[in-house]
Amino acid sequence: MGVNKSYEIRTYGCQMNVHDSERLSGLLEEAGYVPAPKDGDGADVVVFNTCAVRENADNRLYGNLGQLAPKKAARPGMQIAVGGCLAQKDRDTIVKKAPWVDVVFGTHNIGKLPVLLERARVQEEAQVEIAESLEAFPSTLPTRRESAYAAWVSISVGCNNTCTFCIVPALRGKEKDRRPGDILAEIEALVSEGVSEITLLGQNVNAYGSDIGDREAFSKLLRACGTIEGLERVRFTSPHPRDFTDDVIAAMAETPNAMPQLHMPLQSGSDRVLKAMRRSYRQERFLGIIEKVRAAMPDAAISTDIIVGFPGETEEDFEQTLHTVRESRFAQAFTFQYSKRPGTPAADMEGQIPKAVVQERYERLVALQEEISWAENKKQVGRTLEVLVAEGEGRKDEATHRLSGRAADNRLVHFTRPDEPVRPGDVVTVEITYAAPHHLLAEGPAKAVRRTRAGDAWEKRNAAPADKPTGVLLGLPTIGAPAPSPAPAAGCGCD
Repeated sequence: MGVNKSYEIRTYGCQMNVHDSERLSGLLEEAGYVPAPKDGDGADVVVFNTCAVRENADNRLYGNLGQLAPKKAARPGMQIAVGGCLAQKDRDTIVKKAPWVDVVFGTHNIGKLPVLLERARVQEEAQVEIAESLEAFPSTLPTRRESAYAAWVSISVGCNNTCTFCIVPALRGKEKDRRPGDILAEIEALVSEGVSEITLLGQNVNAYGSDIGDREAFSKLLRACGTIEGLERVRFTSPHPRDFTDDVIAAMAETPNAMPQLHMPLQSGSDRVLKAMRRSYRQERFLGIIEKVRAAMPDAAISTDIIVGFPGETEEDFEQTLHTVRESRFAQAFTFQYSKRPGTPAADMEGQIPKAVVQERYERLVALQEEISWAENKKQVGRTLEVLVAEGEGRKDEATHRLSGRAADNRLVHFTRPDEPVRPGDVVTVEITYAAPHHLLAEGPAKAVRRTRAGDAWEKRNAAPADKPTGVLLGLPTIGAPAPSPAPAAGCGCD
């Protein structure tokens, strides 16, 4: 269908969208399309993979579509497609507001994109196709992975929670779990190709098993990952405190390749606000989980999501959030100002907080968390850490003659470039000499460099010239890598 045609994918939102975009790339390349050169004059097909979580998502999309309108008019045959959560929500509205769009598809039928593009070309009219339920589990689709050494592995799609601020369950549908054997087979295949780190992915990842009737399915899956030879690092995102049981903590602590890192969304420290959010835990339960995790894994780095200014939040409620943050000692927090989303119960609640109040509280929370993050990172100074070398993590690496990567606990480490060649996917052992709130620095020579099969895979991929798809927008994290707040975090920032 797309022989000799180029494509570009622009991705917004959570890790689920990032992984969906890898599948969209795989589908297009299987249909004959090629990635558009970064230094070229544009793509023949531009795909927007959208997010509907934030309030300004609509404006951002239509602004970008407006910028493309004259380019499309000047480029015969160019096509524009819009998919993802916003497409699932707005449907026909997109074509009405931007009639130059050729294809609109939803979260449940991403596999149809090449067919819809061809149909739009032949019929010379927009194709809008939104499925109401999942047509096929996305992991059965071809995938063009962004990384040669680290990979997302989806274990479930959808969410059964009813949080009053979140529109995702209405757009992604009810939770549907993959069979454990299919998940492990995918991981084994990835490891055979050189991948050394995987991140188990789900809208509510530790609820895995509810669809197949096994409450301990997730902990069993973690333990099974520990038996896969060559798999060095296992992470997962995003869990929910309600489903975070003791067997999961034990599995994390006892599985050698399960990393000492946890992203545990708090959202609010106030029991009253948590009830209004329809979150099924309270402050005491949350802090109890943190205490158990730290008892089992003293060196674990814990991150979180927090919403400031939820309708009805009082100063006392906010103080409870600050108290919970002080007690939890998060390594990182992804902080969000409450964003009203039409179609959610919270959008119609009384007590919407004035913007100025929300902003002031937000700044206080960020300042507190910066102080805690810095203090927690300073504890790493003098420690010797194994760092998985990453691609694109250090924006100043060329200027500073450093490389960057992630420690086992997912902290970002910048280190002096060793004399010997080092590739993304290799492992370097360094001693931490300095700490900042969002990164660590190792200024001395590397203690050891271990060349890995993952590094071999990266080298093989980059041996032949090939242009990569457009990178993820909005400061989104790469594999296993949280960005500084307030960038979006795991699972749409709503888990």
